[in-house]
Amino acid sequence: MTAYAIAHLRDVDLNAEIVDYIRLIDETLVPFGGRFLIHGVTPEVIEEPWEGDLVVIAFPDIGAARSWYASPAYQAILPLRTRNSRSAAIILDGVPEGYKATDFLAKLG
Repeated sequence: MTAYAIAHLRDVDLNAEIVDYIRLIDETLVPFGGRFLIHGVTPEVIEEPWEGDLVVIAFPDIGAARSWYASPAYQAILPLRTRNSRSAAIILDGVPEGYKATDFLAKLG
């Protein structure tokens, strides 16, 4: 099942370190099958205030997403982002093909 790494970036200082991070991150994704789904797009806010940017990276599964984040290659560049932005990052599983919102109710018992 596809898994996702999602980051909410705020107050990004577009300095040389962030430019280096952007130049280097693509190579860290390749061994884990990661690919950007959302990156560098200003969201159209339709409910509540929203501050910052959203980045979504897809991976073949949760293990690949976790391995990418923990990889020496990504850990080496991670401080370039964390030193120059306020950000939160999460990793989560997607839903299977054909999933419906009511499938959630079945999990409730």
